[in-house]
Amino acid sequence: MDFSRQIILPQLGVSGQKKLKDSKILVVGAGGLGCAVLPYLAAAGIGTLGIMDGDRIAASNLHRQLLYSQNQIGLLKSQEAKKYLNINFPEVDVDAIDFFLEPSNARDHLQNFDLIIDATDEISARHLLNDFCQELGIPWVYGSIHQFQGQVSVFNFENGPNYKDLFPIADADAISCSDAGVLGTTVGLIGMLQANEAIKIVGGFGKVLSGKVLIYDLLSCNQQIFEFEKRPENNSRLEQISFPFISIEEVIQSKRTVLDVREKDEKPEILKENFLKTPLSTLAEKVELFDRGEEICIFCQTGKRSQTAAEILHQLGFTQIRLIKGGAKEILEQLSHEKDLS
Repeated sequence: MDFSRQIILPQLGVSGQKKLKDSKILVVGAGGLGCAVLPYLAAAGIGTLGIMDGDRIAASNLHRQLLYSQNQIGLLKSQEAKKYLNINFPEVDVDAIDFFLEPSNARDHLQNFDLIIDATDEISARHLLNDFCQELGIPWVYGSIHQFQGQVSVFNFENGPNYKDLFPIADADAISCSDAGVLGTTVGLIGMLQANEAIKIVGGFGKVLSGKVLIYDLLSCNQQIFEFEKRPENNSRLEQISFPFISIEEVIQSKRTVLDVREKDEKPEILKENFLKTPLSTLAEKVELFDRGEEICIFCQTGKRSQTAAEILHQLGFTQIRLIKGGAKEILEQLSHEKDLS
């Protein structure tokens, strides 16, 4: 393939192109994000690409997973993606790994690559990726989708922050694309941004999104970058920070923004104008909806998740955070009492 148009870029040049050729990148997931990442990496001249996915192609995939077609339904994504790359980019060495990332196989496969790209849609897989990449000293490029919003970041790059510095817990109730919905252009854009970070990392140029999370909203074309820091002690959870408390009565009598960080369908349900349902599992994806300078009050069922949510917002630059004394049950009782008095 002729790479002359990108070699003339002074930031890349011949030496940078050779770095791309010598690099080995593993893409974990061959769904929507993977289908955007893989052809751009191959076209850029990455020498070796691994594709790790145990899933099979379904009809519902085709609107956003453009490497596949109707006659491939039921076939393994990793193998079909490899066929596509072999036909269109024969100079790229492609390794198809036909199973999902698990603790039993992670080390054996991740250690063969210089860089990992997260193209999964499971938070538990990202925590697993993070643990093994940290152990092996391998940087990885994160990407996630929630409806029309997407996030991109780089973890474990040159001793920088890792995934658990930003997202300390694995929430099994996080909503997947199959439940929340997804548009093909959303995964396409976020996947290209991931590929771009990977090319910058292995090519050795540009400013990498290490210690930063980019959030893009395709409905508004609004893009924001928030910075976060590496935690010096236990990276399995965020460092405990003390936040001021506010009483239920004071919250109810004011118009402060209140975040209910419980997951969907948790009872009791609380309906009030300034109470926003913002599950902890998707909190970081929705931060662009709030003003970092406004006062935000947080509650959950017992208080544990409120503390975690406050620490995440603090990491992302929010300065006016307060925890509500009491959980959802106490808040509902007070709301009922206020209603009776009125």
